[in-house]
Amino acid sequence: MNLKDLNPDGSPQAAFGAKLRRSREAHGWSQEELGRRMDYSGTHVSAVETGRKIPTLRFSRSADQALGTGDLFERTWREIRHGVLLEGFPEYVGYEGRAVEIRLYEIGIVPGLLQTPEYARILAQSAVERGAITPELAEERLAFLAERQQSLERPKPPMVFVVMDESCVRRPVGGAKVMAAQFDRLMEFARQPNTVLQVAPFAMGERRTLDLPVNLLTMSDRSVCAYAESQSRGHFDRESTGVVTLLTAYHQLQAEALSQASSVALITELRKGSP
Repeated sequence: MNLKDLNPDGSPQAAFGAKLRRSREAHGWSQEELGRRMDYSGTHVSAVETGRKIPTLRFSRSADQALGTGDLFERTWREIRHGVLLEGFPEYVGYEGRAVEIRLYEIGIVPGLLQTPEYARILAQSAVERGAITPELAEERLAFLAERQQSLERPKPPMVFVVMDESCVRRPVGGAKVMAAQFDRLMEFARQPNTVLQVAPFAMGERRTLDLPVNLLTMSDRSVCAYAESQSRGHFDRESTGVVTLLTAYHQLQAEALSQASSVALITELRKGSP
């Protein structure tokens, strides 16, 4: 693709490339010269400028340093990264980092905030192998998850309530060693003073009140917001009838789920079958 024919409005990547080109030309540098200053090849710079390659966080930070643009390209990269997330999720994450209470319900996989790096990487690699995402996007998602997990390690951490469908702990991901480490992580989580971990057993049957993953946040002013998603769509909602309905369903789910002690006992039993 000829860079002069690239439409900056065509995609977030195209807008990044056009912005990079303008900054480079303002310095009077060739693609090779910019690449040398960034420790990348001129071919790599060309691929980003033409939108053929999605920029990474490292590339964006290197561009900012070489071009003296502050955090311009890093911020633009984050906008691109949010563009590959489901609608509503970036907004949800902004509230998650400030919430005083977090309530999570998950089906099929361990909730992201509780995943070990190995468990998360296996899921990301599987998505790459299916062609659902590129290797670059997989790395960006892993970095994004690590940032979310780290944001909870603050002086006054939030209360975190987690209910997992039994399928989350029964489904093998990455083999026995990966699952053993993940079970250890769940038991460690349950020991924290600001956490509650429960498993919703298969035996609940029709009494299970939620059929899709749900995240609920309580803010410092006691307002509540919710994020729910299906396979391909996400929705963020604040203080509406829908949020109250989800919160009620969550409390009902907690009442029917195994206690934390029983949940940990189940995980401990599963852990015994792992190395």
